[in-house]
Amino acid sequence: MLLLTVVALLLPFVAYFATARSIVEIWDSSGTFTHGYVILPISLWLVWQRRDAIAQLPAAPYWPALLALAACGAAWLLAEFGDVQIVRHYAFVAMLPLVVLALLGKRIAWALAFPLAFLLFAVPFGDVFINPLIGVTADFTVWALRATGIPVLRDGTNFSIPSGNWSVVEACSGVRYLIASVTLGCLYAYLTFRSTWRRALFILASVLVPILANGLRAYMIVMLGHLSGMTVAVGVDHLIYGWLFFGLVMFLLFWLGSLWREDAPADEQSAPARAAAVAAASAGSAPSSRFAAAVLAIAACVGVWPAYAAWLAQREGAAAPAELASFQGAWPQAAPFARWSPSYPAASAELQQYFAQADGRHPGHPVGLHLRYYRKQDHNTKLISSVNRMAGEKDANWHSVASGLRDENVGGRTITVRESTLAGAGGRLLVWNWYWVDGRYTANDYLGKVLQVKQKVLTGSDDGAAVMVFSPFEDKPEPARAAMREFLAANLARVDATLDANKRK
Repeated sequence: MLLLTVVALLLPFVAYFATARSIVEIWDSSGTFTHGYVILPISLWLVWQRRDAIAQLPAAPYWPALLALAACGAAWLLAEFGDVQIVRHYAFVAMLPLVVLALLGKRIAWALAFPLAFLLFAVPFGDVFINPLIGVTADFTVWALRATGIPVLRDGTNFSIPSGNWSVVEACSGVRYLIASVTLGCLYAYLTFRSTWRRALFILASVLVPILANGLRAYMIVMLGHLSGMTVAVGVDHLIYGWLFFGLVMFLLFWLGSLWREDAPADEQSAPARAAAVAAASAGSAPSSRFAAAVLAIAACVGVWPAYAAWLAQREGAAAPAELASFQGAWPQAAPFARWSPSYPAASAELQQYFAQADGRHPGHPVGLHLRYYRKQDHNTKLISSVNRMAGEKDANWHSVASGLRDENVGGRTITVRESTLAGAGGRLLVWNWYWVDGRYTANDYLGKVLQVKQKVLTGSDDGAAVMVFSPFEDKPEPARAAMREFLAANLARVDATLDANKRK
């Protein structure tokens, strides 16, 4: 049975090798998720700790688990169509506990519930929290500085104090502290406590404490720089101070947790009684033929989805190259007014043009149009991604000040746009952006992914485009909005036609 269990657990790794490899690549390339390397060894160690208890439980295939296994495969397939990497990763990792449940049964799977669930921490997840955490850290730091009596001039996540300028960037978000704290907190709670409420309270503390601690860390870093005349904690040393502070906080958290530890009751079962229980479990287990049949069923549930995806990929024929140069604006073109380009991956076709209204009704507010058309997307070149931004973190010319959704009425047609305010040395820029997927406009990332999946299933195409309209402004954005609104009223139908001309029928 051990051999069959190993074979069954290897099946997802073989069938979804590319997905497993992409997880490891993220562990290797991002310091935020390096902890992923130790998750599987820790899970195996936790299973080993339970070996005596498992040996006393009868094993038998649990056939309903095959439905859940098939559901994970279907979720992986839909995520493959929409190129939603996080869903692919979770679907793949979730198959491992389900394989144990399907092959060995409910009693053994329940006995290994935490070691199996702990595998989910191997998925590199957490980037979605970066921007909210940046905002929380900036809010706390500015509040603490003002409470200390230091005047602060804030512009989004950038702020100035009398001694210098500071910016809360991705490295300051504390997402690494949060992920490390939650992972360690769950493991510590499982090993240290027995009651559910104590485990839940400690896990909650492992979520809240690093967020608060990161705000304190950021405040102390700024104060060190301020009090030292900007000679201390203004370079890489402030990252070192941050990890030292985080280590101290985690030590205190675990020390406090140890005061309420609940030791497991001693195993008073005698060796003969344990041997009898193991023999009874072996006698009560299903015959080998049922386990072999379960492995075959698991192989079918696991393997059909990547096989279908590969078959569809082979069916997809070659398409003509995408082109946007045929776009002709209804307004006269103007000289470039901003050295700006979004932080997006290279597209199959790109267009950036500048326009000014012929009658001069919006002087000082020319409008720019930026189009990016994506075809045959992959992880490195995709339309909708959490790393696609209006201004990249390393952009020397622009940084994002604010962003939000708004509805705009354009020629009697309502479209939802994401409005971003960018600030730079040359002034401010107002940007509206949205997606064109399956012939529809949306500014919602999730709806955009759903439309991608629908289009892929029905047509086999993954085509999509990013539409961006932008205009400069000084104090108030409303004049720029008015100019962009009129530009779209005159040109949106032309944008539609240009994008539709590339759509594969």
